[in-house]
Amino acid sequence: MSRVTVVGAGLAGSECAWQLAQRGIDVTLCEMKPQKRSPAHVADTFAELVCSNSLRSDELTNAVGLLKEELRRLGSLIMACADERRVPAGGALAVDREGFSRAVTERILAHPRITVLRQEVTSIPEGRVVIATGPLTEGAMAAQIERLCPDTALHFFDAVAPIVTLESVDMESAWFASRYDKGTADYVNCPLEKDEYIAFVTELQQAQEAVLHGFEDDRVFEGCMPVEVMARRGLDTLRYGPLKPVGLRDPRTGREPYAVVQLRRDNAEGTLYNLVGFQTHLRFPEQRRVFSMIPALKNAEFVRFGVMHRNTYLNSPALLDRYYRLRSEPRVSFAGQMTGVEGYIESAASGMLVGIETARELLGQAPADFPRETAIGALALYISGGSVGDFQPMNINFGLIAPLDHRVRGKRNKNAAISQRSLEILAGIEA
Repeated sequence: MSRVTVVGAGLAGSECAWQLAQRGIDVTLCEMKPQKRSPAHVADTFAELVCSNSLRSDELTNAVGLLKEELRRLGSLIMACADERRVPAGGALAVDREGFSRAVTERILAHPRITVLRQEVTSIPEGRVVIATGPLTEGAMAAQIERLCPDTALHFFDAVAPIVTLESVDMESAWFASRYDKGTADYVNCPLEKDEYIAFVTELQQAQEAVLHGFEDDRVFEGCMPVEVMARRGLDTLRYGPLKPVGLRDPRTGREPYAVVQLRRDNAEGTLYNLVGFQTHLRFPEQRRVFSMIPALKNAEFVRFGVMHRNTYLNSPALLDRYYRLRSEPRVSFAGQMTGVEGYIESAASGMLVGIETARELLGQAPADFPRETAIGALALYISGGSVGDFQPMNINFGLIAPLDHRVRGKRNKNAAISQRSLEILAGIEA
């Protein structure tokens, strides 16, 4: 039986290794931690969540909710561990960051067909290989990839939000609730009056940024926009973005605030909360100064400040096929954010598809060929050639999935119908 080498044990690499091993393929999973870490990583465990601890919506009227359900039905390791380690987050799926990563690591290490090598890989291994080294790949491996894929000089910048302790939040100035009272009251809501909001945005627009060579506002991925970049786009930009007050009513006043900063639980114990939508690359003292202008955070204890790093991705439509294989050298596949999928679940989905299709090929079986009617298939088809114009990283969305052949009234009803169709089609695919 052939052995597959998977380089990188992030969400994509871990899922890929698991899918291969579950289908009887021996796997060598290479992970450079703890010998070496990227600038964004702090733990030695696999599938480390370096940005938010939220995996976003868990509802089938949302495309990422559909993708999650498809992964569950296909036997996803990432989804199994996420569901086990979930923390309250309204209609979203959020996880205990450390507990989730530990769970993935323990299952990988216990699998009899997976051999883990804790060492940095500096050249592309022989034989079948999946490169899932992530968007921060650098050094010798990055040089190897550039030789294989000469058109890789594409990048965007990604940012991480700060985390504060719950006990340091002034709950006299905040309250627990979810937007529209949906689900349970899982978010800490920190309101701002109009004058407080204007003062906050003004300081945010002028705050000092950390030095980041090559940073340009127009190269920031829209789905992870630093809060100070949003503030510079206009006074009300944040009120229509992460600080929107819609669906939130302050129980002290009975009315909707002018703006609201939401905090989301970051660990199972509920002692740590992250500032939702506050990805940033401000200098650490500036983060403390400006974010403490939010009344409920005036005495906040920051256990992690926001950071920003460069993410690199391939020009995948020119390089990869629908199985994420390199067209010029099919023994090499890629998975994860390097391919241009954006988001935790999307990364895991790419790893799953690579694992499934690689295993089927090695076992002499016909490819599963997930169609565009499914979220997992639509994402792969976009990455491998479905973009128009300059290729940009993409979250899963219903625009990528094949439309219905009949009219359904109402957006939510239409999305639900697309999801139902997708799951029915998925049930008939041998994977």
